[in-house]
Amino acid sequence: MALFERALALTPDAIVGVRSNGAIALANVQTEELFGYAREELLGQPVELLVPERFRPLHPGHRAGYLADPVTRPMGAGLELFGRRRDGSEFPAEISLAGVEAGEGMLAVAAIRDVTERVAAARERERLEAELNRVRRLEAEREKRGLEEQLNQMRRLESVGQLAGGVAHDFNNILGVILNYAEFVADEIGEDSPAYGDVEEIRRAGQRAAALTRQLLIFSRRDVVRPRVLDVNAVLADVDNLLRRAIGEHVALETRAAPDLWPVMADSGQLEQVIVNLAVNARDAMPSGGHLLIETANAELDVEAAPLYGDLPPGCYVRVVVSDTGVGMDAETVRHAFEPFFTTKPKGDGTGLGLATVYGILTEAGGAIQLYSEPGVGTTVKAYLPASGGEVAVREHERVPPAAARGESVLIVEDEDGVRRLTERILARAGYRVLSAPTGRVALELCARERERVDLLLTDVIMPEMLGPELAERAVALRPGLRVLFMSGYSHQMIARRQLSDREIAFVEKPFTSESLLVGVRGALDAEAADA
Repeated sequence: MALFERALALTPDAIVGVRSNGAIALANVQTEELFGYAREELLGQPVELLVPERFRPLHPGHRAGYLADPVTRPMGAGLELFGRRRDGSEFPAEISLAGVEAGEGMLAVAAIRDVTERVAAARERERLEAELNRVRRLEAEREKRGLEEQLNQMRRLESVGQLAGGVAHDFNNILGVILNYAEFVADEIGEDSPAYGDVEEIRRAGQRAAALTRQLLIFSRRDVVRPRVLDVNAVLADVDNLLRRAIGEHVALETRAAPDLWPVMADSGQLEQVIVNLAVNARDAMPSGGHLLIETANAELDVEAAPLYGDLPPGCYVRVVVSDTGVGMDAETVRHAFEPFFTTKPKGDGTGLGLATVYGILTEAGGAIQLYSEPGVGTTVKAYLPASGGEVAVREHERVPPAAARGESVLIVEDEDGVRRLTERILARAGYRVLSAPTGRVALELCARERERVDLLLTDVIMPEMLGPELAERAVALRPGLRVLFMSGYSHQMIARRQLSDREIAFVEKPFTSESLLVGVRGALDAEAADA
């Protein structure tokens, strides 16, 4: 027995032996340390002395069941167990039981271990996991809200774009009438007339309105786009004088053009508008003067870097960076910067279309834009355009006045009465034989019954009853060899998508001048001779 007690003294756990009647028959040194009782105080006492009061009524039943079958019925299995110290404090316990035959009957021997630290660690782990799950839920909800906000923003932009495009289309027709009739009046009265200056003011106001309309069309992605392979450095050099006049002497302009810059596929006019809009925005942020830097560079985005630039796929890009030392913007302003009609300028000083237009141009061209700004630090805008593998196009020479008519007949189809009458007048003055129709249906009736030759169909794109592309298909079927010239404020690409991808598309942009219309008509007719 002495050897047994020495062995019990060496174990790290408290060992308590209990008789079938519940009396404590054995306790080691560790029991004294764990529970705070001397062994002499425990021997002969009911084991419930070491059990919290709330569990004591159940304890005899568990003990009796265990002693009756210690192999298949472990005492307290599946229960959360606790011990009670002499001072009344409780602690979580891990208890291992064994049945031992003694001379006076079966003893239930319990090895008791204080697992306070383990339980605390487990609870802390559970707490951390719960906190992590909470954070994940918050992040998921925040991401969901962010995606919903982006979706709603896209829907708002789309609806505003549709409205802007529709308004701009109708306004273009009105502007075409104003500008051309102003030109007619100017030609009639001559430069010596006192009213000539007034007519010129009407024309200049119309041209400014046309520029604003083009911004609306760019924003709504319905602008007439003529992409070609360009050298961005050359475009930047072309607008240098314009930029210096636009920003004023109080802003120091510096340009850094990277050598060996990759070419891009873009519309030169739109690219100029991107640069000018960003420069003018920077100027407005520096009312007391400052420094404006415009840089170009090649940028190659790999698989890891590309996602940082929005929806850009990996590849080669040309980057245009516009940086200023202006007042900067706070995070909320930056978040709304590309929204249409959002402006921080005083009422009447800005349309709120500048950055929205830039955004529309770049995204339509397959590029992206990033804006970095802090109050008092300044603003940096980075525009990305996909690099092109083509060769830079030769610059256009000064336009030559269109050649006169050669007896050709032109069928005009335009649903706007004012635009149709204007077009008839321009072509008739140039010597063309003119037929006209307000709708595609009437135009097809003319094609079917007209006995004389019709050389060119000049048709609007968007019309009631029948769209221009459908009219062109049916008219060409009636009159093989008929040339087609489209006119619209909507994009060239929009027409190309309407089952005409296998045909060469001639196009004139609204609002047109007499010269641009006649150049388009002559070019479409001359192309027939070239094809013959």
